[in-house]
Amino acid sequence: MEHPPPAAAEVFGPRLDVAARYVEHLATSGVERGLIGPRETPRLWDRHVLNCAVVAELMPDGANVVDIGSGAGLPGIPLALARPDLRIVLVEPLARRVEWLDEVIADLGLSLTVERGRAEENAIRRRWEGADVVTARAVAPLHRLAGWAIPLLRQGGTMLAVKGASAPEEIARDAAAVRKLGGGVPRVLHCGVGVIDPPSTVIAVDRDSRPSGRAGRRDRKKGQRP
Repeated sequence: MEHPPPAAAEVFGPRLDVAARYVEHLATSGVERGLIGPRETPRLWDRHVLNCAVVAELMPDGANVVDIGSGAGLPGIPLALARPDLRIVLVEPLARRVEWLDEVIADLGLSLTVERGRAEENAIRRRWEGADVVTARAVAPLHRLAGWAIPLLRQGGTMLAVKGASAPEEIARDAAAVRKLGGGVPRVLHCGVGVIDPPSTVIAVDRDSRPSGRAGRRDRKKGQRP
């Protein structure tokens, strides 16, 4: 089992041992049950766990966070380990992944909620709308992800999508569509600068207080008197 890199102690502090146990879950049952590819085991710390955990620096104290398409708990579980003050819901549609998440969270002693479902489902939106932050990693292209995430956000809340080097190209392609969905101007942010190398690349989109397009029409209709 790979030892934690020096950056892990800085990111997780007193919860480093719990983070190491999570990495062990990923490397064993996570691989056995198809949540993580076997080739990823040598780079679980750097490419997956730390890459997600440093995004916590963008989140306000005590934020309500909805992690959509959580899969193996990325980025939600690393965020919870790095920031115990966050209130995090993991939304995942596949039953076998939900079962694994429940088992791992119980073993780690974390206070997280796991919700089986899809972010676009009305029941999920009704239950978890008003979030301060919606996160996602390797879930969907920006325009599709924004369509799922923005309705879950409070006005002024932020979608934080963990992306790769193609983030600027995604923004160039999808910025207009994001605006029509009620989002502000997408921007690229880098997290963990000076802590991990390379830093994490994140696309941030705020929910506009005055959405345009279909989102705006829906909001205006809600405000009309019968």
